[in-house]
Amino acid sequence: MRLAFGRGSGVGEGVLRAIATAVGTPAYVYDAASIREQYRRLDAALDPVPHRICYSVKANGNLAVLSLLRGLGAGADIVSVGELVRARRAGFAAADLVFSGVGKTREEILAAVEAGVGLISVESEEELSLLTELAQADGLVANVGIRVNPDVAVKTHRYTRTGVKGTKFGVPASEAEVLAVRAAGTPGLVLRGLAMHLGSQITDPAPYAAALVKLMEIVASLRSRGVTSLELLDIGGGFGIGYGDGEVPLDLARFAVAVLPHVATSGLTLVVEPGRFLVGGAGVLLTRVLYRKRSGRRHIAVVDAGMTDLIRPSHYDSYHDIRLVDGAAARPLVHYDVVGPICESGDFFALNRELPILERGDLIEIRGAGAYGFVMTSTYNARPRPPEVLVDGDRWAVVRSRESVEDLMHGETSAPLWRREQA
Repeated sequence: MRLAFGRGSGVGEGVLRAIATAVGTPAYVYDAASIREQYRRLDAALDPVPHRICYSVKANGNLAVLSLLRGLGAGADIVSVGELVRARRAGFAAADLVFSGVGKTREEILAAVEAGVGLISVESEEELSLLTELAQADGLVANVGIRVNPDVAVKTHRYTRTGVKGTKFGVPASEAEVLAVRAAGTPGLVLRGLAMHLGSQITDPAPYAAALVKLMEIVASLRSRGVTSLELLDIGGGFGIGYGDGEVPLDLARFAVAVLPHVATSGLTLVVEPGRFLVGGAGVLLTRVLYRKRSGRRHIAVVDAGMTDLIRPSHYDSYHDIRLVDGAAARPLVHYDVVGPICESGDFFALNRELPILERGDLIEIRGAGAYGFVMTSTYNARPRPPEVLVDGDRWAVVRSRESVEDLMHGETSAPLWRREQA
């Protein structure tokens, strides 16, 4: 039997058991075939227009995953100098990177300019001024995009809406044209494109079309004012996937119908920045049942993974499908709270979830964990972070080792070297 992590791909139960035995639990497992298939589907849907898929590194920054996507032809969307270094280490050319982010530091902007990043998406007037200063001081040329906040709402968690008025992201549409004209006329800068990002886990293509209309109005106005350097139209990512419980993913055919005609009219190259869409369904978090107990009328299953390993259920009230790796068919169903060992009441993966009766030692998989899983881990309660494993067909490899307790104390000291300020 094959357990599908994502569309059209999966990993056998025997492989999951072998991984759990070899590396222990909790552990993240990613399916390379699923990532390839998702990339292929998106690439095919966008084929009618010139386009570039720039994978959002923040979703899953494992070097092996990045290398896999680079090999498929992806660029990368980064939001920090750490992600810049990580992407370069995985083999991405600087010209294939888009640097987004509302709070880039002086050091980060300088690193991006010196590396020759393909597009630095500016999100404020002051950021543009700093970028200009740094580029001109070094006699370099910075490739600039203006990230527009189009004030278009999407139906997603309130923490992940980024394209509406009042959020910290982007430049208001009413101010974006002025900033773009300034960038286009500034020595040391090349205005290469306009950008936007509406949010995460979006399953309706309509907001993309509505926001794109606003960007197209700015493009037309810039051209009427003599700006000829525009090449790219970056509409961000946020493409939703199905986590289970009836959640329907973004329909790529509907997305193409809603978006591509506008892009074709513009004559610009479309840039998209998917993260979750490419890797979310390709990953599971393997964990074992430690104990079972009852509290009042509630059945509780305590597992060895916790909110330190996967925080999405606690932080976003997110649904993740939970499956017993084997032996479930013959067992009656019971409603469980599936919880972790962390000293927080918010440490749970599912509440009142119907599952086969669980036994101590059972191996279970928490699905849809390929994105915003490991990258959001913490060492709270002094818990080492789990390993990451990549499966490719009938072979698998550990692509990040499990942390040790000693790793947690790296850089610390119990004997401070005190300093005293001199008068």
